[in-house]
Amino acid sequence: MRSLFQTAVTLFGLLAIWLFIVWVTDVPKFILPNPAEVLLQFKEKYSTLSYHASITTLEIILGLLIGTILGLVTGLTVSLHASVRRWVLPVLIASQAIPVFAIAPLLVLWFDYGITSKVVMATLIIYFPVTVAFVDGLNRTPHDWLDLAKLQQETSSSGRFLQTIRLYRTLKIPFALPSLASGIRVAAAVAPIGAVVGEWVGSSAGLGYLMLHANGRMQTDLMFASLFTLALIAISLYYLVDYLLRRAISWI
Repeated sequence: MRSLFQTAVTLFGLLAIWLFIVWVTDVPKFILPNPAEVLLQFKEKYSTLSYHASITTLEIILGLLIGTILGLVTGLTVSLHASVRRWVLPVLIASQAIPVFAIAPLLVLWFDYGITSKVVMATLIIYFPVTVAFVDGLNRTPHDWLDLAKLQQETSSSGRFLQTIRLYRTLKIPFALPSLASGIRVAAAVAPIGAVVGEWVGSSAGLGYLMLHANGRMQTDLMFASLFTLALIAISLYYLVDYLLRRAISWI
């Protein structure tokens, strides 16, 4: 309750500053509209904003799901096979060293102007934080616990494969879950970037497309309305992911 009150006070403070700047500078509407004009766009263009927001939300959620699954698989593979790390790590670093803006035109060319190229871009952005956080969590298992597990394995009659599965299921993965949760939270926060960049490069729907469309017609109030809708989606997604993670992993 207290955090909601603080958030509301912050929002009203920012709106007051915005209104004051517009009033003092008397800038034209196409440069900086006042908050009331932006709110009017929400009312008049509600159906348009809802349609484009649903497309962007779908791209973000699909990218988040696929990026998380690929990150989990890669993290486990790297942890199980140390030699794979030497091959995969340079690719991971290179995927982050090249800005997504640079490869966006290629992805649109390869995967068309539809939703697929935007999902791929969101997946690329999400994949790195999830993978790195999961690998880091798996590697941070206390050595005392691993020594104890090895001692139990030596006295067990199970095969090596089953022992490895049991080690990861009962010790390494549970210990890595808090780190993985942190990685997924970061991924949820940055996921909209990939989807919107893809829509900027080439699309016929989505909030990124609507922003470009409004920019070309000097509809700055509609641009602000699209931007605030995107921010609302990003914040809602982050808190939803955080809530689900806290329910699924009770000790974080």
